[in-house]
Amino acid sequence: MPIPANFSTPIRMSAKKRAFSQILEWIIDGTLHPKERLNDAELARSLGVSRTPIREALQLLSFQGFVEMYPGVGTQVTSVNQEDISKILPPLGVLQALATELATPIISKEQIESLRELNNQFAEAVKTGESYMALKLDEEFHQSIVDVIDNSYISSTVSTLQSHVRRLYFHNSIILTPKSIEEHEAILKALEEKNKEEAARIARINVVHAIDIFYAEQENGKIKD
Repeated sequence: MPIPANFSTPIRMSAKKRAFSQILEWIIDGTLHPKERLNDAELARSLGVSRTPIREALQLLSFQGFVEMYPGVGTQVTSVNQEDISKILPPLGVLQALATELATPIISKEQIESLRELNNQFAEAVKTGESYMALKLDEEFHQSIVDVIDNSYISSTVSTLQSHVRRLYFHNSIILTPKSIEEHEAILKALEEKNKEEAARIARINVVHAIDIFYAEQENGKIKD
């Protein structure tokens, strides 16, 4: 289980949270491969923490579907199924739609302008082919709307689903297109007009249309496992 040596994590973070954050990042970007066995002692040495926060972090990662724990046997990274995009994006789309609907009556002009700037940055990333930057900006766009409603129950579930989306990106399932730029702008227009039904409708479409793109690209032979 090779672990990178040249990484850094925020200092002001509990050992458990630091371990969780770093191991999750390694799982998402493929540093820790699907089905790879995890050694808590090795992870503890690499992260400079005791084995207790590592075990606590792995339990949380197991709960969120990133590792599988077999008592008395060991722990391994879960496998990745590209077609799980059809399981992950629909609930994420519903939650993003709900958050957008709830945010519409209370979002400020300043917050909408910040979202518009994010969409401009997203558009530039899409047009220049910076796909991972585009993915992060798309996530930040939607997360900024979630933040408006200050609902930790929605936010925590969205965060978990988004982590799975980022992992799918590294396994060639997530493709962002210029169509998302237009959809973001349509969401902003609906927010400005305080049209919560329209804002929610487009927010959901913006998330789930990636499913159609994936299967279209797969059918054309442009997506590899």
